[in-house]
Amino acid sequence: MEDNPQQKIKIRTDAINLFYGNFHALKDINMGIPEFAITAIIGPSGCGKSSLLRLFNRMNDLIPSAKVSGGVFLDNLSVYDKGTDVTTVRKRVGMVFQKPNVFPLSIYENMVRGLKSQGIRRRGTLEEIVQNCLQKVSLWDDLKDNLKKNALSLPPESQQRLCIARALTIQPEVILMDESCSALDPESTMKIEELMLELSENYTIIIVTHNMEQALRVSDMSAFMMIDENKAGGLVEYAPTTEMFSRPKDRRTEDYITGRFG
Repeated sequence: MEDNPQQKIKIRTDAINLFYGNFHALKDINMGIPEFAITAIIGPSGCGKSSLLRLFNRMNDLIPSAKVSGGVFLDNLSVYDKGTDVTTVRKRVGMVFQKPNVFPLSIYENMVRGLKSQGIRRRGTLEEIVQNCLQKVSLWDDLKDNLKKNALSLPPESQQRLCIARALTIQPEVILMDESCSALDPESTMKIEELMLELSENYTIIIVTHNMEQALRVSDMSAFMMIDENKAGGLVEYAPTTEMFSRPKDRRTEDYITGRFG
């Protein structure tokens, strides 16, 4: 972040800690995530990458034993303030999961389900949003004549694109992607990566990935995480991706990105 003082910070964490019951899952995470960029969270399995990602839109609230201390700030909004509306947070911070989670409904109904739940019912408005969002993920030309088709009939890459398009319908500012290419073949992965790069011109994107090449190809910033002696996940190093991969400041970072462990 010091390299570009003009870069606006979209999400900031202030000594954020996460507990699952008595288990300290994440410890004192401090980072500033830039707007209109891609930030990759990397690290070995079990270090808390997905748990950190879910803190940004309070998905961990769905786990009864989860407790949070410290702060997460979305622009000037304190995400974990008692007065903060969780629905508003999740509208501003959308999420795409590891495997395409399309509903067993038509492509059209997949796209408008969230909009209808927000009270948007006018057909012309719905159709305009569907077309606009499918165009953003390069699916409109292929699907415009087949919107009544069951979404489950689409190939995996198209299903994942549809999930991204569905997330865009609620006009988020941030898109979280939890290993969203791990279930795809290499060719499909490259296409989703190209889409990430296009979307980052207008959205802030945060990805969790085990794929070091992917982090290097698409991300502007990288956060490397590891667990400590008490198995709590922590942030080891956070820097521009090219800098971290070429000149890591911590030996543990170098060992991980060069494949010595992980």
